[in-house]
Amino acid sequence: MAIENFISVDYTEGPKLGAALEQHVRNYDVDIMNLQRATKLVPAGESASGLIEVELENGATLKSKTVVLSTGARWRQMGVPGENEYRNKGVAYCPHCDGPLFKGKRVSVIGGGNSGVEAAIDLAGIVAHVTLIEFDGKLRADEVLQRKLRSLPNVEVIVSAQSTEVLGDGQKVNGLVYKDRTDGSMHSLSLEGIFVQIGLLPNTEWLQGTLDLSPRGEIVIDARGQTSLPGVFAAGDATTVPYKQIVIAMGAGSTAALGAFDHLIRTSAPVAETVPA
Repeated sequence: MAIENFISVDYTEGPKLGAALEQHVRNYDVDIMNLQRATKLVPAGESASGLIEVELENGATLKSKTVVLSTGARWRQMGVPGENEYRNKGVAYCPHCDGPLFKGKRVSVIGGGNSGVEAAIDLAGIVAHVTLIEFDGKLRADEVLQRKLRSLPNVEVIVSAQSTEVLGDGQKVNGLVYKDRTDGSMHSLSLEGIFVQIGLLPNTEWLQGTLDLSPRGEIVIDARGQTSLPGVFAAGDATTVPYKQIVIAMGAGSTAALGAFDHLIRTSAPVAETVPA
């Protein structure tokens, strides 16, 4: 829960920051509808009202001239036995947050892309040993990151490996089972932590077919936070912004809000009169 990379704040925690954000919003004339789930976005051009519509799971519909989408993202999971059972008991998804908890211990990193290799590099300076597991036959990270990784004495890389099970003693993780994809043989590692770094899943499934999404499912936005639908803006980890960090998401939220405000000004301006020749 610790947040120590939010500039100007030495230390805070997720729930505390979230509560502070909500309290700040409540100081203004803003309606907050808790415990509601959006299920469909209807563009203004397709709605009977001529406004953008957001359909909710409870059957209600919200209508607006502008909408800002900030649905965030979630960690992609391995989907193997033991992962959910030992989540936060050795299975972790944020090396920056949880890495210090494994000081001097043996851990593995699942994923050989930039995120996985960066995590392995960072963890190597804290833990006793890091084993990086990659499904593909080679690492997919940038070469400069791979060179750095190969220079570290306490890191082992295993490619063509499919993680199949997280092992534990009922209280915490004590191992990982993987299959060698070249010959089908099964192997187990003795370790105390598993960092899953196989990507983020944006919470945008409900928007598919409605507006432009990237191949990863991220909402495509321009420099103003504008999506492919007029009047619909987006911000944060659900979008194509390259870095998924709190401070960046907050700035993107401001950008999207200003973009929506600018859109309202321009669309509410009187139509220019035609002067007879």
